[in-house]
Amino acid sequence: MLLNSTLPLSVDFVRPQDFLIFIFHILFATAAVLVAGSVVIAILSNRFLRGQNRFIFMLNTSISDTLTGFSVYYLGLFDVQEGYPSRNGTFYILPSFLGVNVLTFLFAQFDRYFAVCHPFFYNRYITRPAVISVCGFCWIYTYSILTAQNLVPISKAAQMNAFGVMTLQVIVLIKVVMTVKLYIIARSQLVREAPSADRNSKKESLRIIVFVVICFLALWSPSFVNIIVRQLTGKGLRFRNEATNLFATMARMNALVTPAVYLWGSPALRGVVWRTVWQKVCPWRKGR
Repeated sequence: MLLNSTLPLSVDFVRPQDFLIFIFHILFATAAVLVAGSVVIAILSNRFLRGQNRFIFMLNTSISDTLTGFSVYYLGLFDVQEGYPSRNGTFYILPSFLGVNVLTFLFAQFDRYFAVCHPFFYNRYITRPAVISVCGFCWIYTYSILTAQNLVPISKAAQMNAFGVMTLQVIVLIKVVMTVKLYIIARSQLVREAPSADRNSKKESLRIIVFVVICFLALWSPSFVNIIVRQLTGKGLRFRNEATNLFATMARMNALVTPAVYLWGSPALRGVVWRTVWQKVCPWRKGR
């Protein structure tokens, strides 16, 4: 089926599952934009949240997740295949939003580690401008590498992509180690501290980052492993396009899961999101 006789849709609508795939991507894209977008609006509109480093990292990933949600309206509804060579591709511009999140989560883990284990160093050096600069670096680094890949011949771009996958392996290993370490800190060190608002805030932030990273790795790892297998052996699973690529769809599910975990783990954020966004969208529920 064609749209304006130029860009084919992602499925042919000849089997029942074609309709399910198409409808799923519409619903998923809409849900991701609404949930992640509401987190972005809430943090930007609330000075208290903007003043805390952990919410700056949440803001950065939620912006990326909102854009990922919008990207699904293209990647999930039309016949798009990213790669070398690509078909109706975006030069990896849209899939690279996940790369921004990979780096942001890594820096957020180190941020929580220093906040809990080295509070004096953290309060002195890990300032809000420094965190904003780190978040900006995540975008600049990701899209600088992508720009370089798009300016060189396809053979060289494929080599750079393979090197990027190797780099991601190192980052994933570090993330796993940091996740285990933060979990141990949350279970042991914070338990010994006297009850206080600061202790509760640290415990909440550690719980959120641990759950977010575990969910991210669980959803993203199948695609990551499949890419490695294809590059090393030439085998692995291949799909018709991005919409039917189960592994890529799982990875993009992080755009909905991550902000949902933020809302689940942070009562402060949840309250601001309700008052700032959804209470205005659903005014008939104000009195309830």
